[in-house]
Amino acid sequence: MTHPPAWFERHFEFTFPGELLPNLLARLRGTPARLDEALRDCLPSTLHVQPVGPSRPLWSAQEHAGHLADLEPLWLARVNDFVSDTEILTPTDLQNRRTDEANHNARPLEDILFAFRTQRIQLLNRIATLGPEPFGRTIPHPRLKTPMRLVDHLYFVAEHDDHHLAVIWEQIGHP
Repeated sequence: MTHPPAWFERHFEFTFPGELLPNLLARLRGTPARLDEALRDCLPSTLHVQPVGPSRPLWSAQEHAGHLADLEPLWLARVNDFVSDTEILTPTDLQNRRTDEANHNARPLEDILFAFRTQRIQLLNRIATLGPEPFGRTIPHPRLKTPMRLVDHLYFVAEHDDHHLAVIWEQIGHP
């Protein structure tokens, strides 16, 4: 069986047509339901297992879910970067300190799922208010060092969602 590739080792080509926006929005809309489906019936003993990593424990399935919620403000900030036509997209903390320090395993799963769903709705509602101008702009991504359109950013978010969902499914024992 193959494992999801490490996120920071992924390479992206943003060459698809902007007309795929409705498909990307459907993926983004569906992530909260897919996350809920993956985790809802799991026992805490399954959700909180932290696999052994090379230098420290890896995130548990519940911490991966918390990480998705942790990054929603970044995704919204980057949408706003396209609105404001900034020089570079808002950078992220590449160490993921927010997730590491959040102690998501001590939180009720329902709170994490609610936070993610609520923030994702805010992101989608913000996108729904946009005119065509932000969709015509390109702004460099700070880590990838490549120009991104807003539709590319949304693809990146959807891929990030799917990456963490794949890891979660693997951790809870479903192919």
